[in-house]
Amino acid sequence: MASLLALVDCNNFYVSCERVFRPDLIGKPVIVLSNGDGCIVSRSQEVKDLGIKMGVPVYQVRHLINKHHIQLFSSHYSLYGDLSARVMSVLEEFAPSLEVYSIDEAFLDLTGVCLKDPMAYGQEIRATVRRNTGIPVCVGFGPTKTLAKLANFAAKKWPRIGGVLDLSDPVRREKLMRTVPVNEVWGIGSRIAARLNQLGIHTVWDLARQPAERMQAQFNITVARTVLELNGIPCLELEAIAPDKQQIVCSRSFSRRLTEYRELSEALAEFASRAAEKLRSQQSVTGHLSVFIRTNPFNPQEPQYQRSAGVRLKAATQDTRVIVSEAHRLLKELFRPGYRYQKCGVQLSYIQSASVPGQLDLFDRATPGWQADSPALMQAMDRINRRFPKGIAVAAAGFDKAWQSKVERLSQRYTTDWRELLRVRCD
Repeated sequence: MASLLALVDCNNFYVSCERVFRPDLIGKPVIVLSNGDGCIVSRSQEVKDLGIKMGVPVYQVRHLINKHHIQLFSSHYSLYGDLSARVMSVLEEFAPSLEVYSIDEAFLDLTGVCLKDPMAYGQEIRATVRRNTGIPVCVGFGPTKTLAKLANFAAKKWPRIGGVLDLSDPVRREKLMRTVPVNEVWGIGSRIAARLNQLGIHTVWDLARQPAERMQAQFNITVARTVLELNGIPCLELEAIAPDKQQIVCSRSFSRRLTEYRELSEALAEFASRAAEKLRSQQSVTGHLSVFIRTNPFNPQEPQYQRSAGVRLKAATQDTRVIVSEAHRLLKELFRPGYRYQKCGVQLSYIQSASVPGQLDLFDRATPGWQADSPALMQAMDRINRRFPKGIAVAAAGFDKAWQSKVERLSQRYTTDWRELLRVRCD
């Protein structure tokens, strides 16, 4: 039996989440901003039609925002996460196996489920998700994950398709591939696309016709597998259990420019604490820590400074105390007075399971029992932080958090706070 996979992707997800509780915004231009309300992270179709790009600093398009009365929202991740969980819960009813690929995407294994009419099944998925959650989605079908992704791209790009497309048919597949640029293929980034263009490979069809062995020799195994997947040969299995993150990054832009080491160290301590908590949530340890600081790259009138540094830890750890201490040590090396810092962050890498035996350092700590109390202490810290999330890592980061990003356009907590639930009055 031929395999059939589907990719269900929410349309303009963050914007759609805001519109669920603000139906008056449907059909109107809406933008969701990044942390600190600095850049654009989600756009409605109306905004895309105005030519406003993703990731653009909001001040650069302020004239368009004012001219077209674009509604702005601060990122509300608790709301988006809650609605994402609801969407995934609905999708679980349609397939025996599901892989949550991101906050707004999921792969479904529908092999043997909808043999007669996949297109009708896709429309049923769309209607049910919209009815139960208010979130619009598109559905792409294919015998491989790459083809399902390509089908979903086309279903979103061309509204006349009706939000659902099946690329199981080789004739329909070839017709689409001849019109889509190669850079739209899942896993083909801008650098690889540029190299492919130099070889005369401009469309998806051009790539699909290449010998997989040649692509592996000239690029890598990932591109070779992509070629096979485009030809209907599955190489990527569904992952029912999401794999642990191999990198954890915590960073933030500040509400104002920081000039003092104390403020920068407090911010970095909080980011390091959050990264350590994420590390423990997946039962992992890290063996490498990196720190970066930078000024505002969009303000050429000010002196620019951007540096990063990393350290290989003597022993893999998930202890907040170790991670914060090492982050502060790196910051001392990087910090230079006389600059107005806009952002800093922490990255954890060389991540592995906490259950994997690791090499211990005989001279790691002089205090007896320091390592022994780490798991229990960290568990207690995580329980406190879950109960009082606004007070996370206060001891490490300090009490004065004037550096924190200002969130001036945050919508209500429609689904996570009893005091802010919408009220419905029946007359």
